[in-house]
Amino acid sequence: MVRNIIGSVLAVIGAASAVASPFQAWYNGRHGRDYRVEDLFNGITGTGSDLWVSLLLPFVFAALVTLIGLVLRSRLLVALAGLVVLGFTILWMVRQGQAAGSLSLTSDGTGLGLGVAAALGGGALLLIAAAVMSGRTRRRGGGGGHRYVGDRDRDRNRDGNQDDYRDYRYDPDVRDQWYDDDRMPPVQPPVNGPQQQNDQGAGSRSWDTEEQPWAQPPPDDTTRRPHGN
Repeated sequence: MVRNIIGSVLAVIGAASAVASPFQAWYNGRHGRDYRVEDLFNGITGTGSDLWVSLLLPFVFAALVTLIGLVLRSRLLVALAGLVVLGFTILWMVRQGQAAGSLSLTSDGTGLGLGVAAALGGGALLLIAAAVMSGRTRRRGGGGGHRYVGDRDRDRNRDGNQDDYRDYRYDPDVRDQWYDDDRMPPVQPPVNGPQQQNDQGAGSRSWDTEEQPWAQPPPDDTTRRPHGN
């Protein structure tokens, strides 16, 4: 959680720095908003540019990708935004160097300006933010809080051994051992005989062993034949 907060702050600062960079001087006092995006592919010219077809366009796109990445907690999207900012900035530096013959950095306002530094710094902050963020946290156990009977049986019958994950529902000996106390005693049918009266005087029908074969008494042991005969 803390890593996501720190990464989000760094990402917002980096995206803001990248968007603000075209409004600063890039080279010899010329602002970044005066460079057309197509000049990065066809060569730098002295022709001015409208605002939304200048270097501001890719940086605004990178800022939108950053916001989506922060909402989704996606490190990949934040890193992609950083690569977009650094990629267009480095491409501009290559084209400007080809047009001017070389790139210079002086203290009298000529050469590379603060806009380039802001764009490079913003892209670097976005990459750092992607590395700091922890991303989404996945819940164990399929993301649900329900526990099933098999899980309960495993937890109940486990005695500290992590490898003992048998399903005790299908082990009669262990199942009877653990659930003997929980099971209700078997309901015995009433003894066959005449109709009995209850406390309110209502009669109850006696059980018929012929209609209920399961209620018949077990056969006498003397009637059992030994094996092999």
